[in-house]
Amino acid sequence: MQLNRRHALLGGSATAILATEALAAPLPPAPAGDLKLWYRQPAKEWVEALPVGSGRLGGMVFGGVAKERIQLNENTLWGGGPYDPVNPEAAGALPQIRRLIEAGDYAAATDLANAKFMATPLRQQPYNTLGELVLTFPGLPETADAYLRDLDLDAATARTRFAHDGVAYGREVIASAPDRVIAIRLTADRRGAIGLDLAFDSPLKPTVTVEGGDTLILSGRNGAHFGIQGALKVDCRVKVITRGGKVSAGDKAVSVRGADEVLLLVAAATSYRRFDDVSGDPVATNKAVLAKAARKPWTALLADHRADHRRLFRAVSVDFGTTAAAVRPTDERIKASPTTDDPALAALYCQYGRYLLIACSRPGGQPANLQGIWNDKMSPPWGGKYTININTEMNYWPAEPTGLSECVAPLVAMVQEMAITGARTAKGMYGARGWVAHHNTDLWRATAPIDGAKFGVWPTGGAWLCKHLWDHYDYGRDKAYLAKVYPTMKGAALFFVDALVVDPKSGKLVTSPSISPENDHGHGSSIVAGPTMDQAIVRDLFNACIDAAKILGVDAAQAAEFAAARGRLAPYRIGKDGQLQEWQEDWDADAKDIHHRHVSHLYGLFPSDQISLDTTPDLAAACKKTLETRGDLSTGWAIAWRLNLWARLGQGDHAHGILKLLLGPERTYPNMFDAHPPFQIDGNFGGTSGMTEMVLQSRNGAIHLLPALPSAWPTGHMTGLKARGAVGVDVRWRDGRLERARVTAAKAGRHVVKLGGESVELSLRGGETATLGLKDGRLVRA
Repeated sequence: MQLNRRHALLGGSATAILATEALAAPLPPAPAGDLKLWYRQPAKEWVEALPVGSGRLGGMVFGGVAKERIQLNENTLWGGGPYDPVNPEAAGALPQIRRLIEAGDYAAATDLANAKFMATPLRQQPYNTLGELVLTFPGLPETADAYLRDLDLDAATARTRFAHDGVAYGREVIASAPDRVIAIRLTADRRGAIGLDLAFDSPLKPTVTVEGGDTLILSGRNGAHFGIQGALKVDCRVKVITRGGKVSAGDKAVSVRGADEVLLLVAAATSYRRFDDVSGDPVATNKAVLAKAARKPWTALLADHRADHRRLFRAVSVDFGTTAAAVRPTDERIKASPTTDDPALAALYCQYGRYLLIACSRPGGQPANLQGIWNDKMSPPWGGKYTININTEMNYWPAEPTGLSECVAPLVAMVQEMAITGARTAKGMYGARGWVAHHNTDLWRATAPIDGAKFGVWPTGGAWLCKHLWDHYDYGRDKAYLAKVYPTMKGAALFFVDALVVDPKSGKLVTSPSISPENDHGHGSSIVAGPTMDQAIVRDLFNACIDAAKILGVDAAQAAEFAAARGRLAPYRIGKDGQLQEWQEDWDADAKDIHHRHVSHLYGLFPSDQISLDTTPDLAAACKKTLETRGDLSTGWAIAWRLNLWARLGQGDHAHGILKLLLGPERTYPNMFDAHPPFQIDGNFGGTSGMTEMVLQSRNGAIHLLPALPSAWPTGHMTGLKARGAVGVDVRWRDGRLERARVTAAKAGRHVVKLGGESVELSLRGGETATLGLKDGRLVRA
């Protein structure tokens, strides 16, 4: 298809739309370079390529000259098909497993759990890749003059620019949520200078065909994994639109010669409709998507894409200061960061986390998995699944505080679906009401314990996810939403009413069997009863259900039952070394790895607020002791968790030191993806959350300003942040002191704002803003 006069006319109006949209943005555009990742050379490795995403589609842009690669993902392309992993022997084995734990024979309990309590199959299904769209440019060299590639976070656009033989070439890639395509625009400043050959390179072993002379099609099925047959039809198609030149088609490729400009529109889909429904028609879906997108010129596609992205991205502005280091390419800044003062790199990383969440988690799509949406393998590390003993939850830590509550919608939808599959697991494996999920799930919402007893026999994954259901309400205060998710939360709580057991030593209610993820306690296994993390998660779950029932005016008797169970939960304990105990017994010093990456028992400090400096100082001191013992350096996501925990302890300079570990080349790849290693995206999101916690905390019924501001950021701001109670907060500081804070209530309510030992109580109407500042060293309302 060639661009015509109609496209040109539409392009003019689209330019006007873009200008109007930019003027209407809630925040002005950032200075050039502040929100860009940029490089002087193409990517050679996948972790050097630049990510774009629409929530449904993901692309990794390498920026090659003679050969460009766009690695593609579609968020429902996983292995296998619908399946039920409940082990029919589990319920019969459960009483004996519990008896062995009670007797202290943890090794035997583990052996029995491995034999009869694990999911069938033992592994869940992996997230897959579509493969690569390969663009080969005859006549162009491997390297070129004036080369530059960048990712503009504000425009959500990956660009490559270079010169060869007197011609300036430009390439732009966007992943448009409104138009459901990845769009690639190729330009040159000399007429007829663009020629390319377009092909797929995919491990799916697909059929590749050409339709209509201008559309390249990849079609096939997903693969079988762990005995579960592939059930998904897969379709990906690329429409070629040119201005000038000639388009020709071969059996498995499309070629363009002598074009002035080329626009490639990529659509992809599978037959997935829900975890138990694979009856979709990806061919019809993609044809409709491409037909609609092809009617719009590039300028209109770009304008709509930018308006949609900026509506979310521009809600928050971040400035921690700038030094001379900020003028260097991103890969060089990362290499130098351990020994360089570069606060703007921290701000870029903070905003990059927000960019990534917008790109990989949108309403109607799937939640962010271990790699967000970006993956170049058929079987990625840990299957690229949803690991719900920390990693999936960490993905969403920054969502509510940094103005991306809309991005939580896929997670909420997944949890509601897991309540269906988890009810089968609860009944079939525990003989309990409600629903349960263990430490992993996948596209098919499998909820039974996987991998092995020492990793998978942990029944509080679903309960932890319910905290995000509650938090989404607490930040937005939408009662209609709460009414929709309350049954899911209630079902999770009912499971524990039935499944908790009495600890014979203390008489308290505990989980059994369980683990403290994924730590061996040094007494024969990791299997145990009542690990500290479980007790804290279940306490939060009961609290949320009790509060929700009161707000909604329902289930008073059920709430009373939850309250009674909550009162019997095992409490926190401080061990002989002054640490917060990880288990009911004082075993922390006996653990096989005292520097273990997981700090699961500190859940009560963060992301929960059961423990804090101002409400439970002794427990907070015990958490500090635990963190000192564990050490700061760990895997990427584990460093990010430590960052949040130290921020909650009010240790800004220590938190900043941990942030420098996260931003260094050992834990951050050249494209700023988190290096576990290998790549896991949770570290990126945990880093954004941690920096936010240093500036603003919303906990224990109050808004805390600058609770852990490091001396390395003497002057700066974070604006557009959110707090519990449907409140927006802007914070500005100078010379390490609060300069001004603005608190805006979306709904009427009373709010306590704290700064150190100072506090102000605000009573605000919906839409009302209060400005706070310092007067004679005291926090006051201006």
